Amino acid sequence: MRAAAFAEPGPPDVLTLLELPEPQAGPGEVRVRVKAAGVQPFDAGLRRGWVPPYATVTLPQIPGNEFAGVVDQGTPEVPVGTEVLGFSVFNAYAQYVVVPAGQVTPKPANVSWEVAGGFTAGWQTARLALSALHVGPGDTVLVNAAAGATGTAGVQLARLLGASVIGTASESNQDYVRSLGAIPVVYGEGLADRVRALAPEGVTAAIDGAGGAALETSLELVADRKRILTLVAHDRIEELGLASIQGRRSAEALAELIGLYAAGTTSWLVRRVYPLADAAEAHREIETGHGRGKIVLAID
Repeated sequence: MRAAAFAEPGPPDVLTLLELPEPQAGPGEVRVRVKAAGVQPFDAGLRRGWVPPYATVTLPQIPGNEFAGVVDQGTPEVPVGTEVLGFSVFNAYAQYVVVPAGQVTPKPANVSWEVAGGFTAGWQTARLALSALHVGPGDTVLVNAAAGATGTAGVQLARLLGASVIGTASESNQDYVRSLGAIPVVYGEGLADRVRALAPEGVTAAIDGAGGAALETSLELVADRKRILTLVAHDRIEELGLASIQGRRSAEALAELIGLYAAGTTSWLVRRVYPLADAAEAHREIETGHGRGKIVLAID
């Protein structure tokens, strides 16, 4: 099969198109013929040499932990021919991926392959983050990097939970953040004062998707550090006493989240679709840290 993989860690150029053996599903597993796979900072970190503590890298390594496609080796519960979206740890930048059957859920017919392929990570991460922060009615939540994939999901889910949301973004993304249901604010120097002006009664929780000065602003604005969660500055969580994501992604949660999108309750923006052969270019774009919505690989 064709896959985008790296034989050694490094810059985006180490990610090349390779011919690798097709994986085969074992008991309780499904093999999916992948139509689209999401691209995210997690993948870029892996390519640079970072390894999550719960995983093992085997070179050449295929990145990618979210996908959509058609089951071609199935189980009684998930038969061959089922159109699904799902999640893995690695290996989604490929024509075929094998995962436990409990890591996929049926794709609604009115959801495109590109949307489904890049849906899982942002929505499940946002859901778990809001749960860890116990967000609900009466809260005012600061979402840093609100125009990105997880920010886009986080703003909308927080609003559905009854919270008010202030979302930081660049000047060019202010209207987009407003369309999601948040009060937009430009990041940069003076951010804390701008947020205070928008929320005179205070900010009760924060999701940090940017790190650096954005995290420092969250620390300044939110009194209870257990109601601040960073998605990027993992090395500071224990030091600062911040909240951390508890629990794991699940097919049941994914089914609920994609159901909200299919019903028109939420929106999702695919910013750009690259062919599998241009995975390195997709990584260059994701590493700029700018832009709205999701980057996706199309796999034929």
